[in-house]
Amino acid sequence: MTAPSKNRDISLASVEPLARPNPSSPASHPHRLLHAPLHAHMKKSLRVMKFGGTSVADASCITKVAHIVRDAVHQSSVAVVVSAMSGVTSKLIEAAAQAEAGNRRGVASIFEELRERHLSVVSALVHSTHKRQRLDRKLRALVQTAGVLCEDVLSRRELTLRVCDSITALGERLSVLLVAAALAEHEVASEAIDATELVVTDANHGAAEPLMELTRERCEARLRPLLLRGIVPVVTGFIGATVDGALTTLGRNSSDFSGTILGAALDADEVTLWTDVDGVLTADPKIVPDARSILEMSYPEACALAESGAKVLHPKTLRPIMQRGIPLLIRNTFAPDRPGTKITASGPRHGTRS
Repeated sequence: MTAPSKNRDISLASVEPLARPNPSSPASHPHRLLHAPLHAHMKKSLRVMKFGGTSVADASCITKVAHIVRDAVHQSSVAVVVSAMSGVTSKLIEAAAQAEAGNRRGVASIFEELRERHLSVVSALVHSTHKRQRLDRKLRALVQTAGVLCEDVLSRRELTLRVCDSITALGERLSVLLVAAALAEHEVASEAIDATELVVTDANHGAAEPLMELTRERCEARLRPLLLRGIVPVVTGFIGATVDGALTTLGRNSSDFSGTILGAALDADEVTLWTDVDGVLTADPKIVPDARSILEMSYPEACALAESGAKVLHPKTLRPIMQRGIPLLIRNTFAPDRPGTKITASGPRHGTRS
């Protein structure tokens, strides 16, 4: 793919934010849904839980996510941030490149594959025919919107950074609907929210930086009322928007960064990154079979690992929470009983474990 052009934008079909529920609708007041306890909300702890691509890779994985969140809402208020399903962002980047190259058939094939993958998850997760059909329509509409963007690229043979952001954001916009649907199936009250409503960034498309004060104001206004009502916000990772509302992305593999941005904006008590490993390990287990997970480490130690290229942490992840002293936990979605790694300002007290 040639480098997207910065000097000329394409006239785009607008990418609509996720619709907010109608308060008068029965679906907005589910009788059987589990709300976080409403008493003493100002004293209740708040946990931001971010789930990576492998954690939402298919229906079985998303069900595990729903179980983890359901258990957590008994003890605390919870906000969830989700990545795209594993491999989806790479497919969307490929679709954008194929569109720029003029390969309409290649683009169509990728979007058909992505549409069928997500719809099959809906079929496995949602039992009500009516709810499944409604979710199907939302997913198809989002895929169609991204398809329109690729059609515009095909006709112009030009891919700007702004358009690339809008295409690659599709993955998170799809997965957030799946996770919210899974929570509803497990009787957890939740609401899917597009981070373009929350995370305000500069206009550096492809690697945007958050404007934290504005982000904090929007998170307080949009998310705090939900949390106080015991509703779990389920927020798209990876994306934000400029002050003027233009969609941006924070960079590849940046949903962890999204999680800590929201954690800092809400003054969370902790942020947990749920992934497919048991925290930070002493070595690469593919090279050192008896590598152990580190129970606790300090911010500087974790920053050094991230900057050296350790895959478990995005280099920008710790920045928002370091300023506010918020602990970061890294835990395994597929082994939730294991403690994982806790990263704090003070650092280790217990060393490593076998």
